[in-house]
Amino acid sequence: MKKVNVVLGSFYGDEGKGKIIDYLSQNADISVRCTGGNNAGHSIEVNGKKFAFHLIPSGILNEKTLAVIGNGVVIDPKVLIEEINTVKENGYSTKNLKISDKAHVIFPYHIEMDKLLESLRKEGKIGTTARGIGPAYCDKYERCGIRMGDLVSKRFEKQLRKNIENKNRIFEMYNYETIDADKVVEEYNKYADFLKEYVVDTVYLLHNALEEDKQILCEGAQATLLDIDFGSYPFVTSSNPTIGGICTGTGIAAKDIGEVYGVLKAYSSRVGEGPYLTEQNNEIGDTIRELGHEYGTTTKRPRRCGWLDLVALKYAVMVNGITGLAINHVDTIGKLDKIKLCVAYKKDGKESMRFSTDMDYLEGCTPVYEEFDGNFGDISNIKNREDLPENAKKYLNRIEEIVKVPIKFIGTGAGRDSMIIC
Repeated sequence: MKKVNVVLGSFYGDEGKGKIIDYLSQNADISVRCTGGNNAGHSIEVNGKKFAFHLIPSGILNEKTLAVIGNGVVIDPKVLIEEINTVKENGYSTKNLKISDKAHVIFPYHIEMDKLLESLRKEGKIGTTARGIGPAYCDKYERCGIRMGDLVSKRFEKQLRKNIENKNRIFEMYNYETIDADKVVEEYNKYADFLKEYVVDTVYLLHNALEEDKQILCEGAQATLLDIDFGSYPFVTSSNPTIGGICTGTGIAAKDIGEVYGVLKAYSSRVGEGPYLTEQNNEIGDTIRELGHEYGTTTKRPRRCGWLDLVALKYAVMVNGITGLAINHVDTIGKLDKIKLCVAYKKDGKESMRFSTDMDYLEGCTPVYEEFDGNFGDISNIKNREDLPENAKKYLNRIEEIVKVPIKFIGTGAGRDSMIIC
């Protein structure tokens, strides 16, 4: 039996990964966040209390689960400390939190660079969250980044001052406000003192756990169509939230990966710019947004909403090797009288199941829809798939039939327990 299970987003993020992760982590010894930064948010509702995690793995709420922030994550220490304090204030322990010494750190100059670059794009804006994620990854690959291991070491101040000196030269070129090195050094030294106890070599930690036959759950941030390589470039995130990012963001080998769960909603949504064929920029889209409370966990921006796209879902299955689907918000879509499902694209008069991130290809495509009856009623307390109303079963069955991957989880409400385990 493989010891590592993975939870990934299938579309543009915001699919409810946190809920699935929270459930699976109850049977996991270790829960690992592998990629991204605080531009992602996982929301979980426990005992009527809603938690929004941006960096800490969702498994932190299970006291028997070790929560690990992997090396593929970029960390804003201020945000991380706020989350740690929130966890403590709500009666949970953070003694089970570990942070990779290889994870890169976000500094104020990354955030300011993010804002500057976005302003320079003008009409070509990407829709960045301005959290400094992209510039932090740029420094990582430019090999001037500062990692968590550096942050808590004696070499930290020298590295930081050199970086600020170089970034200020760029800011000066654009008549942009420069960074006060003394202020940042003082601030981040305090963060280092706070976080030092959590920083370890997580690569060996995870491999030692595998040798001890412990079960590991890896959680992806964002989602497939926001992947820097396989998403709708350039309207993507700065990391690999697909299956490859699980390996590079943890040091776990591909041979150890077992189940790969693709999370999606019974409709679709997207934050920011970029192509979105099944978007309903109309009354239907507005209705779905309000019924599903589709506003960003991190940014509070209203999400663009539309019908579920099975062409894009099959692409996500192909790229990630998804073995099971977790479909949330079935209760939400069931409040509509009629539901549409995109089952193919039509291009040049021919129907196709080929998805592409190429803008020219997508511009020539139109969705082919099948229509289903809605009005599922209250399904929040249903625990068996067989007990779902016929309209819901027809909709879910059709998804499985086209995508050819079984549905393993069905979200029937916002609560932690509002879920059918298939």
